[in-house]
Amino acid sequence: MQFMLIFMISEDDRAAAADHRAERYHGAWMAYVGAVHQAGISRAGHGLQPPETATTVRVRGDARQVQDGPFADTKEQIGGYFVIEVEDLDAALEWAARAPCAATGGVEVRPVMPVPPSV
Repeated sequence: MQFMLIFMISEDDRAAAADHRAERYHGAWMAYVGAVHQAGISRAGHGLQPPETATTVRVRGDARQVQDGPFADTKEQIGGYFVIEVEDLDAALEWAARAPCAATGGVEVRPVMPVPPSV
């Protein structure tokens, strides 16, 4: 089964990536990314630029509304994701728990919706 691991990064994580803790912060992520790749379960994944680079689009009626920045005003923002292929939810949860941000932010785990067969 495929699962998306959505990495929720806290404000402290963002600060750590830029200050005197950066080497340790990035080292932890590189070790995690390396383990995912070495396990052969990675199907896709990327880190994301900071939330302030986001643009949110909504369509209401015939009008397109564009807002700079993320829609959600939260203490955690999406920092990146992996799509992994593992045997079950328990295995996906094990990989999620190993992510560096699991201790400071969180990791949302969702099954990937399979593409429906063509009709």
